[in-house]
Order: sequence, then C-alpha cells, then structure tokens
Amino acid sequence: MRFNIGYGLALALLVPLAVQAQAPLEGDGAVLQQRLQALDSNPETAGTAAYERLQARQSLASLAAARSSQRASALQIAAWRVETAELAARTEVSRRELADLERERSALIVEASRQDAVRARQEAERLRIQAQIQAEETARLRLAAEEEGTARQQAETVLQGVASGEAAKLRAARQREAELKRREAELLKSLEQP
Repeated sequence: MRFNIGYGLALALLVPLAVQAQAPLEGDGAVLQQRLQALDSNPETAGTAAYERLQARQSLASLAAARSSQRASALQIAAWRVETAELAARTEVSRRELADLERERSALIVEASRQDAVRARQEAERLRIQAQIQAEETARLRLAAEEEGTARQQAETVLQGVASGEAAKLRAARQREAELKRREAELLKSLEQP
C-alpha cells in the first residue's frame, strides 16, 4: 500500500510536466485544467487528494492526445476525474477541519473540566470555612449558655440563701410575736387576779 502511494505521488509530480509539454487544451479542456490548477494553487487543497489529482491530470493528458472521434468521451472522463479530485480535496479539507474542531472541542472539554474542578475546590473550601465558622459560633453559644447556667445557679443559690435567711427571720419574728402574746396573756391573767 505504501509503495502505491509513493508511486502515485511520484507520478503526480511528473504528469504535470508531461501535460504542459503537450499542446495546450482549448475550450472545456482548458476550463478543466484551470480547475485542477486551482486545486494545486489553493494552500488548503494543495496537499490533498494526490491520487485523484493524478488521475485527473492523466485524463487531461488523454484528452489533449485524443483524436477528434474520441474527444467527447475523453472530455467526459476528464470532467469526471477533475470533479472527483475536487470532491476528494474538499472531503480531505473537511476531514482536517473536523479533526481540528475535535481537537479544539477536546481542549475545551479539558479546560471546562479543569475550571469545574477549580470551582469545586473553591466551593469545598467555602463550605469548610462556613462549617468552621458555624462550629465556632456553636462553641461560643454553648459557652455562653454554660456561663448563663452557672450565673443562674449562683443567683438561685443566693436567692435560696436570702430566702432561707428571710425565712429564719420570719420564724424568729413569729416566735417573738408568739412569746409576746404569751407574756401579754400572762400579764392580763395576773392583773385579773386580786
């Protein structure tokens, strides 16, 4: 297969010289030759469809050498070969463009994936910081609640101390009052006795 391609390329280089050495084509043949030369001179298609262009050159050479009775069929074959070369060249250019687009698409997908990974890392870091802030806030609130509980307990202890002190004073006051009533009753009794 490689030998055929190499052979075809060598012929592709030699045949134009042979075609140019023959009599120039006229009319439709000249138009076909111009179309083929346009493929050769276009930078996008210059290196494409070498085998098809070789066949087109050969058919143009056959057209130039054809007798008048064979000229119509040689012209038809040359037209088909030139059209085939043009189609093959456009197809190869389209394939190259498609391959370029596929590479660009792959590069864009890789870049998008990289950016997604960066965004995911940033989001994870944001969530970690948010969780840390919430944990610190929870610890602060827990400490404040513990301090408040301790203060409440101390206040209750103080209130209980105050209440028990007041209760003791109240009991003492009642006992004194009871003692005073008892003495008053005794005095009244002693005054009633003559």
